[in-house]
Order: sequence, then structure tokens, then C-alpha cells
Amino acid sequence: MANPSAWWLNCPYLSRMLAMATVVQTRDLTKEYRGGEVVHALRGVNFTAEQGQFIAVMGASGSGKSTLLHLMGGLDLPTSGQILVEGRDITRMSDRERTLFRRRRVGVIFQAFNLLPTLSAAENVILPLLVDGATRLSFEAKADELLSLVDLAHRRTHRPQALSGGEQQRVAIARALANDPVIVLADEPTGNLDSRHTDEIWQLLRKLASERGCTVIAVTHEARGAAYADRAIVLKDGLTVGEIQVDGTGDAALVAASYTKLAD
Repeated sequence: MANPSAWWLNCPYLSRMLAMATVVQTRDLTKEYRGGEVVHALRGVNFTAEQGQFIAVMGASGSGKSTLLHLMGGLDLPTSGQILVEGRDITRMSDRERTLFRRRRVGVIFQAFNLLPTLSAAENVILPLLVDGATRLSFEAKADELLSLVDLAHRRTHRPQALSGGEQQRVAIARALANDPVIVLADEPTGNLDSRHTDEIWQLLRKLASERGCTVIAVTHEARGAAYADRAIVLKDGLTVGEIQVDGTGDAALVAASYTKLAD
């Protein structure tokens, strides 16, 4: 054998197993909010996402979908249960370890873009790297690479107010990729966009999973967005009530019909 150390490359089963490594897993995840009364946001959710998968999380307002996203990103801690990212239980990390985990392993895309108005598109993209201690000059090429990925290289010097809503969200996506994250979390990423720009963003998220191998997890109430995913998880009252196998077909009618049956 010419290269004995790489014998597994010629073994289809093992190659598939390695390519589909589990990146995110939750085990019996619960979250309670206590005030005047106890709100059970999550009630024992089990969830698995593999490398290169695009997963949509669907559900009505109050179903727990945004809570699930925040917990997986280390933005909050569960009441009980485990969250494993690349095999590490982030619920057992110290505050500092969780901060570094978010900064270096997670990319987050918000509905409201959250770009700094005084910075150019390129400066907004490399901001996470600067926060992590890098020098601006060393990451100019990185900004160009990521802006090219989202088809905005020609807008690198423009500030947010000079960009359309769709362009601002593409800058935000490029920023989320600055640290080469293992997971990209998107919370209603098209909520502020018109239909044309909405489709562009969902297609771009699909591309990140298919071509860059990112694990993309997006919260959405839109069947047209979930139709670009590999599968859609449906939450209701803090529980997983079903899953829709989509396989990136773009079949919004299938997603809508399946979601209605599961969510009712």
C-alpha cells in the first residue's frame, strides 16, 4: 500500500463516519426561568448536529427555540442536562473558558445585524479577531477572503448605513466566520429582510454547510428558510415534537405541511 497511514481513505464506511462526526449534542437539556412563577423553557431536549449539517429549529413564539440556540452557544447555562461541543461539556466550563469557547469556536448571526456603524464592512468582519488580540494589519487578507465569500468584496470600505439590509446581513455572516468557528448559530437571520434578500441569506447558509463544512443551526419560523436545511427540528412548549427530513430540497410546501402536523 502506497500510503498505509491513510488506508481509511479507501474505506467508504469509515470515510463517511469521519465526515459526519458529531459536533453538537444535548442530553436531557432543561431550562427554567424563575420569577413570579416558574417558566419551563426547555423540558429535556435531546439534539444532535453533525459536521457540515444545516439544521433548522422551528416552533411558535415561546416554544424554546431561541433558548436552545443560546444554550448551545454558551450564552446561558441550562438548569440541568449536558451540552457537548466537539466532545467537551460546555456546562462544566468556567466563565472564562466559556467566553473563549464562544469567541473561538462559535459564530453567531443575529436578526438585527449588530454591525458597528462607525466601522467599514471589512473592519466589522475582522472585529472578533481584534477582540481576540490579533493585529488589524495581519487580517486584512482574511477580511477580503470572507467578503468575497459573501459577494461583497466591492463594498469592503462602505459603512453599514451605505449598505442594504441584505448586504448588512451578509457582512454579519462574514463576521461570524472570522474565527473559523465549528458551529454557526443564526437566530431568525432573515427577520428584517424582504423576500429577495431572504432567499439570498438562506442560500448562503446552505453554502456554508455544503461547501465549507460548517455546522449551521438556524432558528426560524419560515418554511421557505427551513427548506434549505438538511433537517428541521420542531419544538413545542419546550419539547421536541418531531423532525422533518428536508435534505436541502428547497421544498417549502413539504416543510409547511409537515410543520403544521407536528406543531398542532
